[in-house]
Amino acid sequence: MEMTPARQRRLRLQGLFTVILVVVLALLAGFLAWAYRTQWDLTQNARNSLSQESRQVLASIPGPVRVTAYATERDPELGDLRKRIRDFMGRYQQAKPDLRLDFVNPELEPKRARDAGIQTNGEMVVEYEGRAERFSPFSLNEQAFTNLLARLARSRERVVFYLEGHGERSLAGEANHDLGEFGRRLVATGFTLRPLKLALVQEVPANAALVVIASPQSELLPGEVDKLLKFVDRGGNLLWLLDPQSLGGLEPLAEALGLNLLPGVIVDPAAEEMRAPATWALAVSYGLHAATEGFNLLTVFPLARPITVGEDTGWHSTPLVEVAPRGWVETGPMEGEMRFDPKRDLRGPVPVAAALERTRNDREQRVVVVGSGAFLANAFIGNGANLDLGLKLINWLAGDEHLVTIQPKAARDAQLQLSRPAAVAITLGGFILLPVGFLALAAAVWWRRRRL
Repeated sequence: MEMTPARQRRLRLQGLFTVILVVVLALLAGFLAWAYRTQWDLTQNARNSLSQESRQVLASIPGPVRVTAYATERDPELGDLRKRIRDFMGRYQQAKPDLRLDFVNPELEPKRARDAGIQTNGEMVVEYEGRAERFSPFSLNEQAFTNLLARLARSRERVVFYLEGHGERSLAGEANHDLGEFGRRLVATGFTLRPLKLALVQEVPANAALVVIASPQSELLPGEVDKLLKFVDRGGNLLWLLDPQSLGGLEPLAEALGLNLLPGVIVDPAAEEMRAPATWALAVSYGLHAATEGFNLLTVFPLARPITVGEDTGWHSTPLVEVAPRGWVETGPMEGEMRFDPKRDLRGPVPVAAALERTRNDREQRVVVVGSGAFLANAFIGNGANLDLGLKLINWLAGDEHLVTIQPKAARDAQLQLSRPAAVAITLGGFILLPVGFLALAAAVWWRRRRL
């Protein structure tokens, strides 16, 4: 067929129309992809999608959620940390478009990171309706983050009563020995704080999520102790912060909990190596328990005493924190140079906190005893991750029974076992026969068009 000028113009117009059509279709596809975002998870068991439990929690949260990630561009251990966070949060943003993710470089904005209480690179602050919690980059799993959102969105009031009237460390106090900073963080995460003066009430209020006893300095009256014992007997939850000094008349409570309270103060040589007092016990070892699950940060327990629980007490006890693996419990004078005496001192590691559980009145009762009243004090809460551990303990004590449990999505074994002939055939076909076939087809088309 002769290629006339008219036919050439017609073919050029057809080619131009085809190019314009392809460009228009590409732009249209891009607009639709931007306006209507849809993803399909083709992995086995939908391993890259949120579980139904997480979607239900997100559906129950009206209004925006803001996540601020304090992360550098790269981390020596975690690599591209921002990408990991962005990919993880992307699943939540797909289900909840008003979940906003912002990044702050803590190296470029150190004051902002300091004000937010950031301890590690990649740590996140999650905010919802004026409440906030921190989320560790080492806990990037669906169950942990979904439960954090559930806690922030909780509408029911959670009241924490703290004992007053005997020189206790106050959750509303501003002095160095008080727990005011910790109290403010509890309020920010949705708790209501109320003082408890046992001499003025008939009993501990029934709406108490838990009661905090923080190192009373004077003796409680026997009637006050009786009210605490009744509270524990009917299933109340308790956080008890102990100092090495007197129990303030709470020996009956220690007996009811089955505590074995050894005398002495824990001495930790590792603290001296960190240029801190030897009486600051350092912890990096935590028990296998829901209250400390996923927690592996350094914490500091100043002037701590050991906490152990006896057997056959009716409680299920778990050591939560161990300190001073190279230290000991000093029972002698706390003056001058302290040395371990095998005749009177107890060698470390030493448990400094314990969790106790039992079933009472058809519900689970929870108690945590910590052998350091200064652990959450204003003067020490900024050391290590004391604040984070304190919040985890309170959240567990408050009884988050409704929080979700997400089973891991296991992928079936998808390995393909090929015989040697099959592997050779696939290799020859994919790397030789198919490319040669495509080249031959292209040459035939070119030759046919050349003859036209």
